[in-house]
Amino acid sequence: MCLKDESSFVNVKYTSIFLTSGTCKYKQIKGKQMNELVKKIVLPMLVFIAILGVWTGIANVVEDFPTPANTYVAAFGGVNAEGDEIEGVLEDPFYVENEDDKGLFWQILESLKRVFGGFALALVFGIPLGLLVGMSKNAQYAFDPFIQIFKPVSPLAWLPLLLFIFQDINMTAISTIFITSIWPIIINTALGVRSVSEDYMNVAKVLRFTPLEKVVQIILPVAVPYIFTGMRLSLGIAWLVIVAAEMLTGGIGIGFWIWDEYNNLAYDNIIIGIILVGLVGFILDVMMGKIADFFDYTKKGRA
Repeated sequence: MCLKDESSFVNVKYTSIFLTSGTCKYKQIKGKQMNELVKKIVLPMLVFIAILGVWTGIANVVEDFPTPANTYVAAFGGVNAEGDEIEGVLEDPFYVENEDDKGLFWQILESLKRVFGGFALALVFGIPLGLLVGMSKNAQYAFDPFIQIFKPVSPLAWLPLLLFIFQDINMTAISTIFITSIWPIIINTALGVRSVSEDYMNVAKVLRFTPLEKVVQIILPVAVPYIFTGMRLSLGIAWLVIVAAEMLTGGIGIGFWIWDEYNNLAYDNIIIGIILVGLVGFILDVMMGKIADFFDYTKKGRA
């Protein structure tokens, strides 16, 4: 009876120690998470305040350069520094005055249409070509020199030639995006193919897979994370290119809108346009990153 009681006491003691240890560990983890959360909020705020300070300093030095306060009024409306009532460009982003005078929502939408048009073409041609280059040494020898030559060419260099060929604003912008955004897709797809283990390829030989079966069952499951990395880079380049393309080709779109505001000496609207371009680019990158993570079997929680 004494032994039983002593054993029970020991069990209770060790259970108590275990629970205390677990509680302490839980508190430490929660404390670390809270600390990280505070850093993620506070540090960007500090950088934002520093940016506002630099921005204000530039506005004090450069004549007619818009201040943060004036830019805010230009965006959302109100009374500016001169005492004038201003209607903000973001107060009604959905307005349509005529075919050439539309709100910022429609400007961004037109740009996105061109971006995804060129991006879709880059996918259609880039992924098969990347698979071919990755699977065949002869294809690598044939295409690699031209990929390396044309990859660094600026989109601005392609624009005049493509405008001459198509004589159309939309086709010029889409084809420019296609040419400049296809390279990351080809290169990363080929890299994904080359990363496939030789053991897997030997299994495919033993099972006598056809080339299509080899691609679908062996190569693609391994190469998909690389392909999505290329797609993410490609989409970023496409959004980067469209602003420059629209500035030169004209028409409707966020790039042309920024250039038009420059011609109208509305410098605060240029800053608003820059911020919007950055925000849209950030959203596109996050979306593509989430899609890439979903298909990436190497990420935690996915087998």
